[in-house]
Amino acid sequence: MDANTGNHHYNKNLKPFANELRKEMTKAEACLWKYALRAGMMKGYSFRTQRPVLQYIADFMCLELKLIIEVDGITHHWDETVKKGEQKQNDLEKAGYTVMRFSDTQVLNDIKNVIRHIEIWIDENNFPPPSPRQRGTNSHR
Repeated sequence: MDANTGNHHYNKNLKPFANELRKEMTKAEACLWKYALRAGMMKGYSFRTQRPVLQYIADFMCLELKLIIEVDGITHHWDETVKKGEQKQNDLEKAGYTVMRFSDTQVLNDIKNVIRHIEIWIDENNFPPPSPRQRGTNSHR
């Protein structure tokens, strides 16, 4: 592990902004957190919300899986938002993360398939079960 990855590219300068975003989660982000990602609910893996990484704030991140999940809302500046999202995804992938993107609509209207998509990705990538230290106590199944 090189010096840049020892802290998983954590950007402490963005911590105040991440804290604000945690307090102001969108409805879709709050639903995904509550029903899928908090407290080890996703196959026992721990996710963090609004995690500063590189020059970005990831909606959800699992350090153990090197997985970032982004929930995209509808905006009036769609073209600009898409370009920024693509750049963010490219930069995060270059840093070794996998980025999954879901729309607010997918999360709010079809959360079961969003959860299933994440679970399939974990299974297909043959990740070992999380260590007992990492494993959450809750299960959504």
